[in-house]
Amino acid sequence: MKMRQVIFFASLILFMQCQTPESGEPGLVIQNARIIDGSGAAPQEGSIRIINGKISEIGKLKILEGDSVIDGTGLILSPGFIDTHSHHDGDSLRTMESAISQGITTIIVGQDGFSKLDLDFYFDSLSNNPLSLNLGSYVGHNSIRKKVMGEDSKREALPEEIEAMQRLVEQEMGNGALGLSTGLEYDPGIYSSTQEVIELAKVASAYGGRYISHMRSEDVALEQSIVEIIRIAEEANIPVQISHFKLARKSLWGKAGDILTVLDSARADGLHITADVYPYQYWQSTMTVLFPKRDFDNRASAEFALNELTSPEGMIIDQFDAMPEYQGKTLEEIANHRSEDPATTYIELIRLSQETPGESIIAKSMDEEDIKTLMGWEHSNLCSDGAPKGHPRGWGAFPKYLNMETGDPIEVKIHKMSAQAAENLGLDSMGLLKPAYPADLILFDPENFRDQATYENSSAKATGLKLVMVNGKIVYEDGVVKNVFSGRVIRR
Repeated sequence: MKMRQVIFFASLILFMQCQTPESGEPGLVIQNARIIDGSGAAPQEGSIRIINGKISEIGKLKILEGDSVIDGTGLILSPGFIDTHSHHDGDSLRTMESAISQGITTIIVGQDGFSKLDLDFYFDSLSNNPLSLNLGSYVGHNSIRKKVMGEDSKREALPEEIEAMQRLVEQEMGNGALGLSTGLEYDPGIYSSTQEVIELAKVASAYGGRYISHMRSEDVALEQSIVEIIRIAEEANIPVQISHFKLARKSLWGKAGDILTVLDSARADGLHITADVYPYQYWQSTMTVLFPKRDFDNRASAEFALNELTSPEGMIIDQFDAMPEYQGKTLEEIANHRSEDPATTYIELIRLSQETPGESIIAKSMDEEDIKTLMGWEHSNLCSDGAPKGHPRGWGAFPKYLNMETGDPIEVKIHKMSAQAAENLGLDSMGLLKPAYPADLILFDPENFRDQATYENSSAKATGLKLVMVNGKIVYEDGVVKNVFSGRVIRR
């Protein structure tokens, strides 16, 4: 309560300071809204004036001659949401509707160790052909490892290979990458040593960058992965963000508080460790991710995965190019159809997918109370880990969290989706409704802003979102994309 009181009074002072006399210059005014500024402070009734893409004034404003006016009566006006772990760049459309329709105005890509290389070219192309939202990117460890080591990447890197990777990290940091991302549960990063990652993270750190990681394990070896990420933070002297933080092993359920105690201890020692979380019990990845030893024909490993890490009824086949008729079915349903036990079917599906690549699964592995505990951590923010297709998080993560029964008031939730996210990314002038900040904001009906996406219909749009503005331009209004491309590139 003390922390919330401090936030409240500090933000109240800030809000009162914003009651400045009108500049005399007309602009766009959103009036009579409940303003939640992203700081964690309680809502305040008021208006906001936007001029040249930036917030000019906040408070009790007079309408000037020449102002355009939007009535926000009964609606909440808040910062646009910042998705710190996004795959929405998989959308071929510049409107990025799956993101903006849930209130996201900024996505951070290059996640799980996979990114575009030559980010300078990529960023320049986006500057010339902007999206409807803002975009920043990490440089991906898996991508640079694959480029340096080629097909011979199922081993630890040699010193000269690490040096070649360091040069690529340096190049991309110079191009504006936010930092280094890893996906240490995926090929080829799974074969890297901790020291390799540290040496690359040191380069990112020298440029003022950050490290974000899909850790080496989120289930079988979660505890060891926590130790590893703390070591990377310490030895590379770099801020660290844990990607889509979860306890995806049944024997770990209920122990989220214990894990956070370890991280709080590391923070007390001066390490900057944060995390993002999405509000679903199901994850989405490859069929092979539950085999850390890559022993895909090992029946014992398959049975362990289906008993401890997920379940046959909790594994949904999202994509399976080898046999598309299996898509949308659970592993249990497929095993019954084949008159096999689930472990046998699981092993066979992996074999078939290696002959005909193209697969993904959606699997239930998390406990909802753990999700709430991790989300309630002072240093966590919301993410979607979403893409335009597949998991409902791609269209619904942010309104779903907004409506979760967590015990937190709406202003705290919005803080975690805006200013806390910006802080965890090290981004200045973002995540708050504040004079001189870019006008990235949303206007929504608090009674009706609801996620509609399901596992059966993952691309259903959220309801109740009245308006999305990016850099002062309306890109989405009353459920309709506006084909307005006002997004900016965020370079470190």
